[in-house]
Amino acid sequence: MVFMAELVGPRVYSCCNCRNHVCLHDDIISKAFQGRNGRAFLFSHAMNVVVGTKEDRQLMTGLHTVADIYCNDCREVLGWKYERAYEETQKYKEGKFIFEKSKIVKENW
Repeated sequence: MVFMAELVGPRVYSCCNCRNHVCLHDDIISKAFQGRNGRAFLFSHAMNVVVGTKEDRQLMTGLHTVADIYCNDCREVLGWKYERAYEETQKYKEGKFIFEKSKIVKENW
């Protein structure tokens, strides 16, 4: 059985496809990221997502081990999770989540 978290009160972002709550505005670390399809946000936490298979990807800031993240409800790809950064200056991203701006919508604000 899967339980879905649904928050009332704080500003949240939802999946663009099914409106499942996936991240909190207060968890944004940076809005200055680039996703596959444009602007993206770096978040410290995510909820109601499934983390896919890890793979090495050459990104704009170097080689990283990442895993795509999917909406737990509709399986829409929303971004990725940084599992490992190979360059010392990029280590702060480890364990953090990228959500593509085009894949999330504001809820309750």
